[in-house]
Amino acid sequence: MKIAVLGTGTVGQQIGSKLVALGHEVMMGSRTAGGDKATAWAQQAGKGASEGTFAEAAAFGEQVWNCTAGGASLQALQAAGAQNLAGKILVDLSNPLDFSKGFPPTLSVCNDDSLGEQIQRAFPEAKVVKTLNTMANPIMVDPGFVPGDHEVIVSGNDAQAKAEVTRLLTEQFGWRSVIDLGDITTARGTEAWLLLWTRLYAALGNADFNLHLQRKPKEG
Repeated sequence: MKIAVLGTGTVGQQIGSKLVALGHEVMMGSRTAGGDKATAWAQQAGKGASEGTFAEAAAFGEQVWNCTAGGASLQALQAAGAQNLAGKILVDLSNPLDFSKGFPPTLSVCNDDSLGEQIQRAFPEAKVVKTLNTMANPIMVDPGFVPGDHEVIVSGNDAQAKAEVTRLLTEQFGWRSVIDLGDITTARGTEAWLLLWTRLYAALGNADFNLHLQRKPKEG
């Protein structure tokens, strides 16, 4: 599959490298073509990896992954172009973290809205699936990085899009437990989890943890 990965940070590089290793053709998108980070990544990732602008990557991809920082996501997706996102699955990994007052961050969007919803409203013809935003990037691409059982969550309005992303997460990324939380409004919950996640990170001194839902077995 041809996949666009928007964002040149550690999340974009982790996701892009994993997808290339799985045999996908991946174009990393950034503000300008030929940037140092994207060029270095494409050279290191090897065959199947390329780079370009946000618009070039979005036009290239059959599927688009938003790995940009939350504060820049809408601007990056606008640069990618609504026409290049229309009809495509848009996998959103971003979080609306605001570090303007230092650490721990606050949320720039919360309670009665979410960044996932804002993206879906801004690009109504895209099929937004929110996922992988509740963990550190090494765990996203390798759930075995954290031993034992733990979960990844998906949110989105399009059931078929969620099913396709779930297949990729389970059959290619190796996730064993995927929870479909519901429509895109449920991204309010997973984005809000970052308020606790950042404090756990500070308390534990590392990001080597993830959510696990321990449920009581059904009786009978």
